[in-house]
Amino acid sequence: MRKLFGKILLKLMGWKVVLQGDLNNLNRCILVVAPHTHNMEYILGNLAYWSLEKPLKVIIKDAHTKAWYGSVVKGLGGIGIDRKQKNDLVNFVAGQFAKDDFSLVITPEGTRSWVPKWRKGFYHMALAAKVPIVLAAGDFKRKIIYLGYTIPYERIASVPFSEIMEEIQQYYIKNDIVPKVPANWNPNIMGNDSEGRGEM
Repeated sequence: MRKLFGKILLKLMGWKVVLQGDLNNLNRCILVVAPHTHNMEYILGNLAYWSLEKPLKVIIKDAHTKAWYGSVVKGLGGIGIDRKQKNDLVNFVAGQFAKDDFSLVITPEGTRSWVPKWRKGFYHMALAAKVPIVLAAGDFKRKIIYLGYTIPYERIASVPFSEIMEEIQQYYIKNDIVPKVPANWNPNIMGNDSEGRGEM
């Protein structure tokens, strides 16, 4: 039902999904979503995953999963986390991957506003969970959801952090992604930290 629902809604909205890698990589990965400038990106991403019949999860405050509507939140992929666990989020995520297979949505910008550079938690999560990083983007000019470009775990674990970041930065530049709110997108995801080693 979700597959059909996702496909119909995307078509009605005029959007299409363009795969840029092996569909099976979506079964188990850190899904880096950028640019993150509007809540519409999450809705489109969910519809894309429904249309592809792939498991998608997102970390949220456990107040939402424990509320009366918690079963709905969990059904939509919400993983509740309390404030204590938030201080050890990397190991928490690794533990979740030890239990199940899914794509975990991470928005490294950390906010829908303009930021000088990305947070690095997604990189440490992929290392700890031993899963690939898959890139996703919504191009609001062309109405295309790009999905599937993969950086294998073996590469993540064997090359400097700066190389991974450069590869990701070039991906978004080359695809010429136009976000919902262009003024909130900074394609220079590394800022001035080109020599960084991936500290949190």
